[in-house]
Amino acid sequence: MMKFIMEARFKNKTGIIILAAGNSSRLGRPKQLLEYKESTLLKNTISEALKVENSFIIVVTGSNHDLIEKELNLPEITFSFNSDWENGMSSSIAKGINQLLHQNPNSEQCILAVCDQPFAAHSIFENLIVEANKTKKGIAASAYSETLGTPVLFHKKYFQELLELKGQEGAKKLIKKHSDDVVSISFEKGNIDIDTEEDYSKLIS
Repeated sequence: MMKFIMEARFKNKTGIIILAAGNSSRLGRPKQLLEYKESTLLKNTISEALKVENSFIIVVTGSNHDLIEKELNLPEITFSFNSDWENGMSSSIAKGINQLLHQNPNSEQCILAVCDQPFAAHSIFENLIVEANKTKKGIAASAYSETLGTPVLFHKKYFQELLELKGQEGAKKLIKKHSDDVVSISFEKGNIDIDTEEDYSKLIS
């Protein structure tokens, strides 16, 4: 009986996959480690994700992974190194989903997030979970600037399609393809992401 209770409790946990494998080519230095809120961009996203109850965190690294993992040194999260990070976003999504299924084969849902949306607060993650559970929709996406994007929650029925993405394809492909199974939540500053020094200067000014 106790084993059943433990399995049921773990089954309902939401995996939060933070994609942090890129080489920040437009910025010229690892955006993951840019100073922000007396922390870094990546650590801030992780800190917010850790506030979400009944969840577990996977961070997918790639370029500069040694530096990033050493800098963070957080035992409460799982790092997953994507050696194919140069093949595009899809490879990091696949790496994250595979790690999720290895860690928790009974996962019912996951949230995909990126590390360069500085205003991705825990309330955004929680709202995605609440809306998905309330509406029974398979995808819950963040709405900003007349688009839908990350952070985005996927029910397990979409895990296989996430694994089959190619090249630079990302979550938006599935959001568009399955638009009738999507609910959205408002993410007021979701359009703010950090790709260039100018973006970063605006953020910290």
